[in-house]
Order: sequence, then structure tokens, then C-alpha cells
Amino acid sequence: MVRLGFKKVMTVFLCRTTLFFVVCSLQVLPAAQPNILFIFSDDHALKTISAYAGDAALIQTPNIDRLADEGAIFTRSFCGNSICQPSRASILTGKHSHKNGVLENGSPWNSEQLVFPRLLEVAGYQTAMIGKWHMHPYPSDEFSYHKTLTGSGGQGRYYNPEFVTMNGRTVVEEGYSADLITDESIRWLEERDPERPFLLMTQFKSPHTNVMPPIRNLDLLKDHPIPVPETYHSDGKGRSAYLSKTYMHMKGMRDPNVLKTGKHIKYFDSMTPAQRAAWKAHYDPLNREWERRLAAGDVTEKEKMEFPYQRYVKDYLRCVVAVDENVGRLIDWVDQAGIAEDTLVIYSSDQGFFLGEQGRTDKRLMDEVSMSMPFLIRWPKAIAPGQRIDAMIQNIDYAPTFLDAAGLSVPDEMQGCSLLPLFSGNKPETWRSSLYYHYYQSGAYNLPKIEGVRTQRYKLIRYYGHPRLDLDEQWELFDLSRDPDERESVHDHPEYAEVQRSMQRELHGLRKQYEVPE
Repeated sequence: MVRLGFKKVMTVFLCRTTLFFVVCSLQVLPAAQPNILFIFSDDHALKTISAYAGDAALIQTPNIDRLADEGAIFTRSFCGNSICQPSRASILTGKHSHKNGVLENGSPWNSEQLVFPRLLEVAGYQTAMIGKWHMHPYPSDEFSYHKTLTGSGGQGRYYNPEFVTMNGRTVVEEGYSADLITDESIRWLEERDPERPFLLMTQFKSPHTNVMPPIRNLDLLKDHPIPVPETYHSDGKGRSAYLSKTYMHMKGMRDPNVLKTGKHIKYFDSMTPAQRAAWKAHYDPLNREWERRLAAGDVTEKEKMEFPYQRYVKDYLRCVVAVDENVGRLIDWVDQAGIAEDTLVIYSSDQGFFLGEQGRTDKRLMDEVSMSMPFLIRWPKAIAPGQRIDAMIQNIDYAPTFLDAAGLSVPDEMQGCSLLPLFSGNKPETWRSSLYYHYYQSGAYNLPKIEGVRTQRYKLIRYYGHPRLDLDEQWELFDLSRDPDERESVHDHPEYAEVQRSMQRELHGLRKQYEVPE
């Protein structure tokens, strides 16, 4: 069956109090517009995906790796604002934070603005979002179906999570968050109209802090020490003075798995007695042995500093394994349903995450480990298997890509670029040579605002506008070819004077291109 588009027809739809008039200049479309399965996690560091890290990976992720083996992996994929809500808003709108209004966590979401799922729905797609939304308010009519994690500040719980349903009712479901989100995703897929294309956004909370893996994975890595990053004990002298003031130190991490034996924590309240008993059966003996060694003076200062890292990272990795298991369930469903050829399957995460690099945890900074996003995609009809694509892409590119894949025009207000020209493995000469970054949530984690530009080799970062610290604006410059770990800024080094001037010009140009307010 050939789907005929509306030529020069204006489609009108109502979103709350605002009318959007979308001109759909559609040509005759292929018999089958592709399905889009967008699988999304939270805070997934690249070094915990074996397709990215290879032999250096901290854990194996065979199911996520399948997308790279059977499609493409983008090796230089970045966000424009490394924090949960802003990254999600950029994906939906194809615009940077200053344009979509979600500057920081807690910013109100303007549900009346243009988002790609609505445009797909107008073109005949069934659309759904299941899992972590994290924006405020909950979805309205952005999707034709949604089931949204709630509680814990919008993060949702790992165990027995609460969901807000389409009718606004809150329900509690027993089980593990990632498993339940996948169960609901598969149920929706099985009940959809098979004659129409679909967009399904399956969005996990995991592996976001507080990291709580499923009971089945607790013994994973139990007797296997995790390598500590080379920069874990860094003194930070080569970096901005702002960074020495942050509350992002891994050695100070306190999570359910790092606390003393018998201490009550709120996360246990949502667990069933059986779940809590299994959790305590795993951790209480480990905690008692740690406390015994501390009391006996058998623990070195170095080991004390690395103890939170070992505990946290092991549970983080166990969460990653749970994500990978559920990615496998979704890919298997697509394959068994016989729709693999006509389905884009994407795995991504809202940003990267510090796992001990420079002694840090969390994200927010413009460092590579923080602003990097995984992006792996399989689409047998359009992407040859086994590709590694090194063109720089950003989360503002996702919406244009999905619209382009569906045969729809990309609205002029979207600031990203469709990735379809890259799927052949050949980067167009006109492809971007630099990326813009801007983090706005000053004060959180005792950080200032952070702005910058990244090119293929260099990165220029500006720190400014801290609400409490009496520090002037500061700059960093990194030569990523010589210092990939970003240990020491070369800003103001005489030999980089021309590079510094060039990067300032590039930053000015991007501000102008993206219409960034002064």
C-alpha cells in the first residue's frame, strides 16, 4: 500500500490553548514508513559499553553491542547541556536549551512547543513514551500513549516504582523498574495497529544514582575489583579553581550500598520484605567485614578513598547489565515479529557520567566523559552493518533524523541536522566542524554556569556566574589529541595563543548561529 501525503495541505491540531499550524509538504511516501524504537537510559558512561570501550570496558554489553555489529556506532556523540531534563528537551524539540526553555532540572516544560512525536503522529504514526520522562509537567498530548515514572523527584524508584497512567492515575507495580518498563513496552507493541508505523520511546531510569541493581545481579562482580581510573587521585591543579569547589567527589559518595550495617534508608521503604531481605543478605556481611577491618586498623588511607568507588561502580555496572538484558528483550521482540528491516532501533542515554575520573562522580561538566552520549543504531534497510562513524553529532540532531527517516520535512526552527546523510559512512563536506555547549544550573553541586565549544581536536570552556563563590570568570583550553583525559588546561600557554583566538571566534560564531542570548 502506498501512503499518499497531503500536498500543500495545512494540518491543524490543538495543543492545550495554542494552535500549531503545520504545513506538511509530503511527497508520495514509501509503502512502509520505518518504525522507530528509541531505547534510552540515564547517565550511561561510554566506558561501560563494550562496543565503545573494547577491551577496556568495565563490563560486557552484548545486546547493546548488537546494534553496532548489525548497524552503526557513532563515536563522537554529545549533548549540549549535560543534565537530565535539558537533554531530553533537546531530543524532543531539536533545539538547544535556550530555545526550548528547559535550561536546568526543574525548568518548566512548555508542552505547547513543536516536538517531533506530534509531527510523526500527524503523519500517521502511533506514538508512545514509557518510563522516565522527568520533565514537569507530565506528558499531555506529546504522545498518543504514555506511562510515566513518578516519585523520587521525577526519577522514579528502582524497586516497585510508581507510574502515572494516561488517565492521570498513579499506580504502583511490583518488580524491578527496567524490567517493568520493558514489559509495558512489549505489551504496547503487541497491542498496536500492525498496519501503521510506530514511534516507541522506552526510557529507563537506570543506571542513574541511586544505583540499585536487580536482586538477580547482586553477586555479579562480587569478588572482582574494578580498576580505578588513572586520574582518580588527581589533585586537580591543572584545572579551573571552580572545579576544586564542587560537590562531585566520588570519595564522598553515599548510596544504599555504601552505608553502615543496619542503617535505615528511605529506598528500603518501597521494597517488599523478600526484596529487602535479599538486599540485606548480600550487603550486611560485606559491611560487617568492612567495619571489622576499619576497627582493627587494617585499612589503608588509599583503600578508604577507593572504597566508595568500588561499591558504587559495582552496583552501577550491575544496573548496566540489567539495562543490557532489557535492550536484548526489545531487540529480540523486533526480530521475532519480523519487522527488523523496517525498524530503526536506537540506543542512547541523556548524557555520560563520571565514574571516578578526576576523582569525580555525576555529570554537568563539559569534560568528554560527561558530555558524551552513546548513540548506536540499527536499520538494515538503510545502514550497512559494522560501521563506526566519527562525525560529531549532538542530541539536537535526533528529532530531524527521525522526521527525515519518516519522509517528513524538518521544521526550520529545529537547530539540529538529520543524520541520514551519515548512514552511508561518508561524511558530507558541509557537516559541522564544531559543537556548542551550555550548562545553566549554577549553584547545583556548587558549580557555576559552563559554556564552551568543541572541535575535532580542541575544546574551549568558560566558567562563570556562580551564585555564591567570589571567583572571576575562568577559561580552560584542551588539546584533546595530547591530553584526552583533560588533565591540564593550556589556556594562556603562549604556544596555543592562535588556537585560543581561533576557538574564541568559533564560540562567537556558534552563539550567533544558534541565537544565544547575551
